[in-house]
This record gives sequence, structure tokens and C-alpha cells, in this order.
Amino acid sequence: MKSNSSLNPLYFQLTLFSDYGPLRYLFFSLCLLIYMTIISANAFIILTVCLEKSLHQPMYIFICCLSLNSLYGSASFFPRFLMDILSDTHLISRPFCFIQIYVIYTYASCELTILGIMAYDRFVAICQPLHYHSKMTFRMVQHLVSFAVLYPAFACGLCLYLSVRLPLCGDKLQRILCSNWSVVKLSCVDTTVNDIVGRILTVATIFLPLFFVLYTYLRILLVCRRGSSEFRGKALQTCLPHIVTFVTFSFSLFCELSLSRLEVDEVNPFVIVVLSLEFLIIPPINNPLVYGLNLPQIRGVLFRFFRNTQNGSCIKPQHIQNP
Repeated sequence: MKSNSSLNPLYFQLTLFSDYGPLRYLFFSLCLLIYMTIISANAFIILTVCLEKSLHQPMYIFICCLSLNSLYGSASFFPRFLMDILSDTHLISRPFCFIQIYVIYTYASCELTILGIMAYDRFVAICQPLHYHSKMTFRMVQHLVSFAVLYPAFACGLCLYLSVRLPLCGDKLQRILCSNWSVVKLSCVDTTVNDIVGRILTVATIFLPLFFVLYTYLRILLVCRRGSSEFRGKALQTCLPHIVTFVTFSFSLFCELSLSRLEVDEVNPFVIVVLSLEFLIIPPINNPLVYGLNLPQIRGVLFRFFRNTQNGSCIKPQHIQNP
């Protein structure tokens, strides 16, 4: 009979890390630069939206939420990953592993719910412009943001609870970070309940928002077809950043979902590492770049900030019309 410690290991071993010798310092520097870029770019978007009163509108509040979520998700991965690059041992404690799983999964779910809310905001603004201010009130924005945060927290919490209670017969995770299904596969008992609940929650938290975004943009395209060329241009200008963000994150998430269900023994370790990093690096960098450079409202505030900084003055609020 196995001891309790063997059934419930105190630590997990992340087995995909390799000893690259002196190159580890180069990898560490590159990853640190990426993490600092994520922090600075998203923090700049957040400060811009918070300090500029003309950007206190639903679309920009949702963009600010995206940046906050990017900081939240990257904080669960990069500090630990940077330590592992320089470390000779790659052990992660059981509690911290489950915390990392919870934060990363809520990050992914919140990203999708926020993107779904932004799609609804653009749908109302373009397809029902006369009702926009009556529908997208400050109270409605509060409710939508609360839903985008609380629902993923509950869904991921339920999924994690089913995993925490499992007795485990191993401690080796063939990943560079903790993932729920990798832990579940170490279980000594039947995991049918985890599999069924996981699939249901995956559909509810991932595929339903995806289908909703696709539906809203199909409606927007149909409306744009009947509009003038000027109307189509303005609609494309305000929707293009959201479409780019949506496609980028959907592709990254699809790679992560495929990776979690594959037999990792049959996959090249380099591919696993790249897909895991893509999921947590590209969206947090892509979001502030897309919205900061493509939306004229935010771009205008950023340009004024740099211009006034060079002149040694402060930013003065300036009224900017909602697209």
C-alpha cells in the first residue's frame, strides 16, 4: 500500500526544463525584457485610460480591463519561469502549482469574456447607435465587468476543486508550467467526473464567448454592407483592433487546449515550450500595441503625453469623441 506522501506529493517536478549552460543567462535576459515590456505597455494603457477623462467611456474601460487581465495572467507565470531558467532544480510546491493553474485559467477565461463584452459594445455602437448611451450606461458597464470577473472565478474554482481532491500517484509534469489536465493525469483514481465537468466548463467559458463574438461581428458586417463607404471605414477603424486581438488570442488558446489533450510523449519538447510561451506572451504584448497604435483616441493621448513630456509640461485633458 502506498504511503500518503506518495499519493499526495508535496512538490511537482517540471521536466521540460533543460540545462543550457551559459545560454541560460541569455534566455533569462530575453524573457525578463519581454516581461518588462508587458508590464510597461499594459500599465501605460491603464494609466492613459484612468487619467484621461475623455477616455472614461465603455470601450476604453474594457480595454483597460484587458490590460489589467494581461498583468494578472503574466504575473502568475513570468516570475516563477525566470527563477526556473536560472535554477538547477525545477520543483514547484503543490499549493503554488494549483494557484498557478487557477490564475492562468481565470486569466484565459476573463480574456474571452471581456472580448465578448467588447464585441457586444461594438455591436450596439454600430448597429443600434441611437440606443447606445441608453444601453451602455455606467451601471451596465459595472455589471458586465463584474460578470467577466466573477463567472470565470467560479467556473475555474469548481474545476480546480475537483482536481485538488484527487489522490496523485506521480509528481512529474511534462510542462514548463502547471496545467490542470497534466495534474489530473497523475491521479490514482477514476477521473471521469473531472473530464465531464472540464468539457462542460470549457464549452461554457471558451466556446460560447467565441461563438458570441463571431455572431456579433457577422451582424456588424451585414450592417456595414448596407452603409456608405465612409460608414464602413469608421466601423472598420474601431473594430479592426478588436478583431486582431480576438483572432490572436483564439489561436493561442486553441494551441494551449490542443497541447493539454495531446500525449506529450509524442510531441517535440520544443513545440510544447513554444506553444506554452505563445499563450502567455503574445496576447499581453499584442493588446496594448494594437489598441495603443490603432485607435486614434488612445494614440492621440499617447502622442500628447510624449510631446508634453519633452516640453516639460503635464497632459491637459482634451475632449475626444467616441468612435
